[in-house]
Amino acid sequence: MALHVILGAGGVIANELTRELVKNGQQVRLVSRSPRAAEGVTDLVAADITDYAQTRKAVTGAAVVYLCAGLKYDRKIWGEAWPAIMENTINACKEANARLIFFDNVYSYGLVNGPMTEDTPYNPCSVKGEIRAKIVMRLQDEVRAGNITATVARAADFYGPGADKTGFLNILIIDRFRKNSSAMWFGKDNVTHSYTFTPDAGAGLYRLSQDESSWNQVWHLPTFNPAPDGKGYVEMIARQMQVKPKYMKLGSVMLTLSGLFDTTIREIKEMLYQNDYPYIFDSSKFEKHFGYKPTPYEEGVKQTLKNY
Repeated sequence: MALHVILGAGGVIANELTRELVKNGQQVRLVSRSPRAAEGVTDLVAADITDYAQTRKAVTGAAVVYLCAGLKYDRKIWGEAWPAIMENTINACKEANARLIFFDNVYSYGLVNGPMTEDTPYNPCSVKGEIRAKIVMRLQDEVRAGNITATVARAADFYGPGADKTGFLNILIIDRFRKNSSAMWFGKDNVTHSYTFTPDAGAGLYRLSQDESSWNQVWHLPTFNPAPDGKGYVEMIARQMQVKPKYMKLGSVMLTLSGLFDTTIREIKEMLYQNDYPYIFDSSKFEKHFGYKPTPYEEGVKQTLKNY
């Protein structure tokens, strides 16, 4: 049986992928600094993947490696850690003769006029976007050279069950309504914004690992279109939670002031362009190839709320 190794286990996407692999009878190894057991998985490896020796040990025997690591939302940490993580993962996979799936975001695209597709050029307009572009181009150079078999799998911003620490819809709307507070929305509330439902991301990653024709490409993980705008998300969630759709908008000025006291908000400010302009994530390539229908937002919100 082929061994599937998840680097960065414990995050919401890694958890969804773990469930999908176990459900389909795959052998799974979970790797993180402090890995926790999951149902159906007993192979746990503690490793710091900024260290090559630890990374190599973690992927020994792997057929497929998934790089799903998440770092603190800090451009300084990203700038130091991400290049090392990518270099270590590439070299460890080459040594183990393992295939690699890199779970990526859309920061490297920068501000896009129209839908984001797999052919959208890299044109980052943020420090974090420049870092992501650098590491994904490093991987793609290795693929083009024939040194590694790898896939880049991208998602939009995400929401869903278990995304209560990383999903903006979870944090800014659902959690605040649950506390009888007004919801919050970053940037303009009248522009469309795609969100990937986390179970769809997990299912998509698994399907990519099983399809021989999918390797050495970029794929957008299944994401429903058309997406609502900020006001639409607030009203949809409020309706399902049976609360009033009260919310406040946080624009550039407010984020600047808040950022004086909160480093995470300072980091969010440079990404505000994603909420001030239409953010349309096109996954039609995946949907057509796999015959997969992404979860509609109404149903995704329903499942997310049920998990709470």
